[in-house]
Amino acid sequence: MNFVTSFLLRWALTTLPLWVASYVLHGVSFSNLETLLISGLLLGFANAVIKPLLILLTLPITVLTLGLFIIVINTAILFFVHALVPGFRIADLGTGILLALFISVFSFFVNRLVRPSLTVKVRLTNRAPQGYASVPACRNSRLESCRCG
Repeated sequence: MNFVTSFLLRWALTTLPLWVASYVLHGVSFSNLETLLISGLLLGFANAVIKPLLILLTLPITVLTLGLFIIVINTAILFFVHALVPGFRIADLGTGILLALFISVFSFFVNRLVRPSLTVKVRLTNRAPQGYASVPACRNSRLESCRCG
């Protein structure tokens, strides 16, 4: 996949949850299609550039809250895009938090459908690689009394 196709796909995958959210959540609206597309573009840029910096700066509180602070970061980024794009309306803070949650869940499922699942296959053998000594496998489940060799 070339760069332009990849860029357009990512832009669409960022814009799609915004469009669906404008129909599902009453406090989210766009004045026209152009506003929606610009909002999706800026949201993708903010998620790629600003979000990693915010996560790094707020890492201690994110760890203390077991990752829930990411919702606050996502909401802040949405309000940042809301402030930059005239015609993109988020009614209040509660709607912004719901929008952040909606986009996270929606994007998770869409990305699972679009991207192939990443699987790692591991082959376990009891043979040592060439050049390494082989250690016999212990068949006893209790490690204290295991006498291999």
